[in-house]
Amino acid sequence: MWVRSTMAYRLSFVMTALGNFAATALDFVTIVLMFAHVRVLGGFTLPEVAFLYGTTSTAFGVADLLMGSMDRLGRRVRDGTLDTLLLRPVPVLAQVAADRFALRRLGRITQGLLVLGWALMRVDVAWTPVKVVLLPVMLVSGAAIFCAVFVAGGAFQFWASDASEVQNSVTYGGNTMLQYPPGVFARELVRGVTFVVPLAFVNWLPALRILGEPDPLGLPGWVDFLSPVVAFCCCALAGAAWRAGLRSYRSTGS
Repeated sequence: MWVRSTMAYRLSFVMTALGNFAATALDFVTIVLMFAHVRVLGGFTLPEVAFLYGTTSTAFGVADLLMGSMDRLGRRVRDGTLDTLLLRPVPVLAQVAADRFALRRLGRITQGLLVLGWALMRVDVAWTPVKVVLLPVMLVSGAAIFCAVFVAGGAFQFWASDASEVQNSVTYGGNTMLQYPPGVFARELVRGVTFVVPLAFVNWLPALRILGEPDPLGLPGWVDFLSPVVAFCCCALAGAAWRAGLRSYRSTGS
C-alpha cells in the first residue's frame, strides 16, 4: 500500500530518493576531505576506508529499508494505536516494519553500492575464492545484524515508551562509526562493539580479513568468519526480546 502510494507521485519519489542519496553522500564527502590532508587514517588508505564505508552503508541501508519504521513503535505504545495492529491476522512485527514503508531509502543503498564499487576497483587486495565469498556474506550478515538491533530497540520501547533516540544512537551511530577504521577508536570501544553490541561483525572483522589489515584486538583469525553465526544469534535474541515486549503490552500507557 505504501509503495503504491509513493509511486502515485513519481516525481516526488524521485526527488526524495535523490535527496536521500545526496544527504548520505555528504558522509563520504567528509571522508574525502579528510584525505585531502592525510594519506592514511588509522592505517587505512582512502580506498580501504571507502570499502568500509560502502559495506556498512549498504548493509545498514537494507536494514533501514526493511526495519527503519521500528522507531515509530514508541508513539504507537503511547497513544494506543498498537491495539489496531493486534486485531489484524498478520504478525505485529511485519506490520510495524511495513508502517510508512519509505521506498526513498533506496537512495542510501544505491549510494553505498556506488562507493563500494569504486573501492573494489581501487583497493589493493589479493582476491581469493574465500574473500570473494566473504564479501556478499558480510553484506547479508551485516544487514541482518542491523535488523536485529532495530527490532531489539523497538522491543525496548514497550517498556520505555519512547526510546527511539537510544535506538538511533546504536543504529545510525553504529553505522557512522563502522565507516571508519577501528584503529581510530579507543580499544575499550572496539571491545564493546565486538563483545557487547557486536556491530564489529557487520564489516570491521570480515573487512580486516579481506583487506589484510591487522586486528587491533588480536583475535584469532577464525573470528573473522563468524558474521553469519553472530547475525543468527542477534536475530534470535531480538526475536525473544520482541515477543517478551509484546506480551508485556497492556494498551496505552503500558
